[in-house]
Amino acid sequence: MRIPTATQQEHKVAVVNGKPRFYEPAEVKAARQKYMSYLSSHAPENPLDGPVRLMVKFCFAGGQGWKTTKPDTDNMIKMMKDCMTRLGYWHDDAQVCSEIVEKFYDAHEGIYVRLEKL
Repeated sequence: MRIPTATQQEHKVAVVNGKPRFYEPAEVKAARQKYMSYLSSHAPENPLDGPVRLMVKFCFAGGQGWKTTKPDTDNMIKMMKDCMTRLGYWHDDAQVCSEIVEKFYDAHEGIYVRLEKL
């Protein structure tokens, strides 16, 4: 899958009747829907219990080596973990006690995910 570059941190603010109102731009909604779609077929039958290690490798096309430009790994993983929580991978993303997140360029664009109980 092509990696979404919109992150959860990209909320917008509009003033409606003098009050601030936060909303998600269309590209953030599309990124969330893409994660939900791809992750749903891999969700476990029952949420994992106890501590969990999450390893994610974001492989971007078009270069070599480590990707040192935006988006930031912490922003990328937040939306993905929220989607995994909603899909029942675990009860709460607080269970993720060990997290390894990398982003780099590769011949094949995509996301590698590995979960293990600790």
